[in-house]
Amino acid sequence: MADKKSPEKNDEKNVKEHQEKEPRIDKVDQIFSNRSYLYAVGRRKNASARVRLFTEGKGRMYVNGKEFRAYFPFFSHQKTVTQPLDVLKVKNDFDVSVTVLGGGLVGQSEAVRHGLSRVLVKYNEEWKPGLKKMGLLTRDPRKKERKKPGLKRARRAPQWAKR
Repeated sequence: MADKKSPEKNDEKNVKEHQEKEPRIDKVDQIFSNRSYLYAVGRRKNASARVRLFTEGKGRMYVNGKEFRAYFPFFSHQKTVTQPLDVLKVKNDFDVSVTVLGGGLVGQSEAVRHGLSRVLVKYNEEWKPGLKKMGLLTRDPRKKERKKPGLKRARRAPQWAKR
């Protein structure tokens, strides 16, 4: 009888399995479900951001399911992300949901800025000259240079000894 498992433990196990199978409904999903949106992709270095712009919003912005201030803890990154909205003075008119992959925080914040600029132009074509003038619609093509054979890094040569 010592080998048999108690029914209470089996019930707990079944409850855990059932909870894992149920789809989770995040706070972000509840906010943005069943709402129409505009979509654009922004890129920078190795980062890629898929931006969804919801009209008739309250100024909420979420990046990868987190509030954007929590995802980008540094003020400089937060300022970079919100720059297109600040330039157009429409910060509280839209809700934004972003999925960003690859790169580091700087590349990701600039990818979000690029994608947000592109989706704002899709929403209102008249905003294009203002964003273009600030350089927010231009994709920055600079990437990390590849390592070359015989060198330590892309251009760093091994130390040279005369004798």
